[in-house]
Amino acid sequence: MTKRKTLWTLILLTIFMGGHNVFAQIQIKVKIKATPLQKDQPIFIALDYNNWEPGDIKYKLNKDNDSTYKITLTNTPSVFEYKFTQGSWLFVEGTPEGESLPNRTFNLNTQNTKQIEANILGWEKIISYDIFVKSLPENTPKDAKISITGNFNNWELGDPIYDLKKSPSGTYHVKIYSDLERIEYKFTRGSWESVESRESGKARPNRVIFRETVKDNNEINVNIDGWEDLLGSLHVYSLFDFLLLFSVFQGILLIIVLPTLQSTNKDANRWLIFSILIASCGVLCYIMGNFQIFVNRYPRLVVLPDLVYFLFGPIFYFYLLKLLYHVKFLPSRWYLHFIPFLIQFFVYLPFLLQNNRTFLLDLMNQKQELMIIFGGSGILGLLWNIYYWNLFRRTLKTYNTEFQSKLSYEQNLSYLNGVLIVMFITICVWGFTLLLMFLQNVMGFENTLIIENSVDFTWLMFSCIVYFVGYFAIQQSETFKVNPRQISIFDDPMDASLSSTTKAPEEENHDDMLEEIQKLEAYIESEKPYTNPKITLSELAHQLDLSTHTLSKIINDHYQQNFFDFINHYRVKEFQLLIQSPKHANLTFLALAFEVGFNSKTSFNRAFKKITNQTPREYLESFNNPKK
Repeated sequence: MTKRKTLWTLILLTIFMGGHNVFAQIQIKVKIKATPLQKDQPIFIALDYNNWEPGDIKYKLNKDNDSTYKITLTNTPSVFEYKFTQGSWLFVEGTPEGESLPNRTFNLNTQNTKQIEANILGWEKIISYDIFVKSLPENTPKDAKISITGNFNNWELGDPIYDLKKSPSGTYHVKIYSDLERIEYKFTRGSWESVESRESGKARPNRVIFRETVKDNNEINVNIDGWEDLLGSLHVYSLFDFLLLFSVFQGILLIIVLPTLQSTNKDANRWLIFSILIASCGVLCYIMGNFQIFVNRYPRLVVLPDLVYFLFGPIFYFYLLKLLYHVKFLPSRWYLHFIPFLIQFFVYLPFLLQNNRTFLLDLMNQKQELMIIFGGSGILGLLWNIYYWNLFRRTLKTYNTEFQSKLSYEQNLSYLNGVLIVMFITICVWGFTLLLMFLQNVMGFENTLIIENSVDFTWLMFSCIVYFVGYFAIQQSETFKVNPRQISIFDDPMDASLSSTTKAPEEENHDDMLEEIQKLEAYIESEKPYTNPKITLSELAHQLDLSTHTLSKIINDHYQQNFFDFINHYRVKEFQLLIQSPKHANLTFLALAFEVGFNSKTSFNRAFKKITNQTPREYLESFNNPKK
C-alpha cells in the first residue's frame, strides 16, 4: 500500500508541475527590429491565444526608434505560437524573398528566458498597385481627405492606410495590395454620400483592375470626374437622363389623359394604361438607380427595373388582343404568361429582404451569386422579349390579313409597326450590351464607358414605346375587330373558346356561281358601291342578297384577289376615267381620290402604284404625252 501511495503521489505531482508550466501566467518582453512594408504603419503580434487576430490593438508594438519595436505581453501561457503583422494577414512577416514563414514558437521551459528578441527580415510578397490620381473635379474642397476603398479591404471606409497622399507634382498617390485576379474600387471623401461619380453626377460603376492586364510595374493612372454630393450646375443630368425623364412625365400624362380623351377602345386602353405604367415605373427606377444619393437610401432601386423584363411583354400582348380581336375575356390560361415574372420575383425576394448595408456590400463586391442571378435574368429576359416581339409581329400580320379580306379601307395602325421597329432596336442594343458585359467579365476587356452608354440607349429606346403607343392611341378610333386566332403558345384555341358569334359557312351551289358573278359585276357597274369609303364585305353581300362566304369565295377564287384589292381596283379604274374627263379638270388628285372612295392620300397612292405600277403623277404624264 505504501509503494502504491508513493506512486500516485509522484503522478499527481508530475501532472501538477506540468500543468503549472503550461498555464502559468507570466510576462514576456518582446523586442524586434523591422522595416515595415507600409511606411509609418504599426506592427502587431498575433498569437494563438488571441485567436490569431492580426490587428488587435492590445497587441500593438510600441515604436522605440526607426526600426525597433517593443511590447510587454502579460498573463501569457508558458507555451504559445505567434507571428508579426501590420494589422492584416495581407501584411505578415516572411523571408527576404517574400516567401511565407512557419509560426514562431515560444516555450518558457526550453528557452529559460522571459524575453523575445527577433529580426523581421522581410514580408510575404503581395502584389501591389500604385494608383495615381492625375486630376480632381474643380469643386473638390481644398481640405478634402480622399481615400480608396474596394473589395481588397471589404469596402471598409476610414482606414488611413488607404488615404491618398499628395505629391509635389500635384498628383495623388496610394498603394494597394491584393492577390485578387479582379480588383474593384472607388474613391471617396470619407463616406458613401461623398463617393466619386461621373461628370454628370450620376453614379459610376466600380473601377476595375484585372491583374493579368496591368503593366508598367502595376502603375494605374486615373482621373476623378465628379462627386455625387457636389453636383456641378451644368452637369446634374445628362442628355439621356433628360430624355428618359421626359418619357416618364409623358407616360404619367398619358395615364391621366387616355381615359378622358379616348372612349372608343376602353377595354383595350385599360391594358394600354397598365403597360405605360409598368414602362414608366421601370424607366424612373432606372434613372434614380443611377444616382448614389437615391441608392444609399433605397438600394432596391437598382434591381426594380429588372422586373420589367418579364412583365411588359404579356401586358402589351393583352392590349393588342383587346384592340384588334373579338376578345371579351382573356384566354383561360392567361396566367401562364406571367409565370416567368413570378419566378423572377421569388428569386429576387431574398435580396429584396436583405438589410441595406448587406445588400449594398454584396452589390459593390459583385457577389458571384448576385451576378449570376442578375446576368441570367438579363439573358432570359432578352429571350423572353424576342419571343413576344415575334408574337406582336404575327398578331399584326394576322390582323392585316383578316381586315384586307373584309374591309375596303386602311386603318391607321402604322404606329404599331413603329412600336415593332422600336422594340426590335431595343432588343438588338440589349443583346449587344450583354455581349459587352460578357467580354468584360469573362474575357477581361475593359469597356465600361461603352456598356454604360449602351445600357442608357437600351432604356431610351424602350421609353420610346410609351410615346408611340400613347400618342397615337389618343387619336385612334375604334378598330375593325377580326375573329380571334391562336397565336401564342400559351393560349387556348381562341376560335372555339372566344368567338361564339362566328357561324360555320353554309355550303354553296357552285353551279350558280356564274350567275352570282354576273350579278356582282352588274351591281358594281351600276351602283358603284366602291365610292363608299367604308364599304365592307358583309355590307356589300347584304346589298347583293348573298352570304358573306359566297361573296368572299367569288372574289378570292374568280378574281384571285382579297376584298381590299378588289374594291381598290374599281376605285383606281374610276379615278382613271375621271382624270380624263374635262368636267373634273379643276380637281386635284386627292379630291378625285376621295371622290372614288379612298379615305386617305397614303392609301390612294399605295393602291394606285400596286395596281398600275405607276404613281398617279407618272400616269398623268404618260396620259398627256402618249408615245407616238
